[in-house]
Amino acid sequence: MTSQSIFCTATSRAQAEDIVDRLKSADFSAGDISVLFPDKNISKQFVQEKHTKAPEGTVAGAGTGGVIGGALGWLMGIGSLAIPGAGPFIAAGPIMAALGGAAIGGAVGGLTGALIGLGIPEIEAKHYEGRLHEGRVFISAHTNSSQRIETAKRIFKEGVAQDISYSQGVAAQMEACS
Repeated sequence: MTSQSIFCTATSRAQAEDIVDRLKSADFSAGDISVLFPDKNISKQFVQEKHTKAPEGTVAGAGTGGVIGGALGWLMGIGSLAIPGAGPFIAAGPIMAALGGAAIGGAVGGLTGALIGLGIPEIEAKHYEGRLHEGRVFISAHTNSSQRIETAKRIFKEGVAQDISYSQGVAAQMEACS
C-alpha cells in the first residue's frame, strides 16, 4: 500500500481542535494526525513551567500535552520547538519527528524542508510555511487508504479548512487556495 497524506490549514486553534476532534471521531489514530502552529504564547508558559530551552532550538518533552490540553492534547509526540529562521512552534504527530531533526540540527530548509519530508512538493511547502507565519494552523492526516483520504478531505471541508492538498507518494495536488 502507498502511504498517503492530506493537508490543510485552519485559521484558529479552535477550528484546528474541531477538525482534530472530527478526525478522531472518524477513527484516525493519534499517530495518524499531525498539527503544527506558531507558538506565540504557549512556549513562554511552557518554558517557564518546564524549564526547557525551547527558544534556543531544542525539542521540549512530551509534557506539553498537559499545557495545551483539549483535542490537541490527545495527539502523540506533542512538543514545543524552535526552528532556525522560522521561530517557535508547537508540533504533534508524525511532523514532530521531522521538525525535531530540523530544530535540533539546524537543518537547511528548516520548516519548508520538514514539510517536504512529509511528501509536500516544495512550492506547496513554501505556501504552507507562509500560512504558518500568518498564524494559521497546519493539519495533516496520514493513511494507507484512499477511502480514508476521502474521509479526511470531507472532514477538512466540513471544518471549513483552507489550503487543502493531498499526496500519494511523490505526487501531490493542491485545491484552490483561499
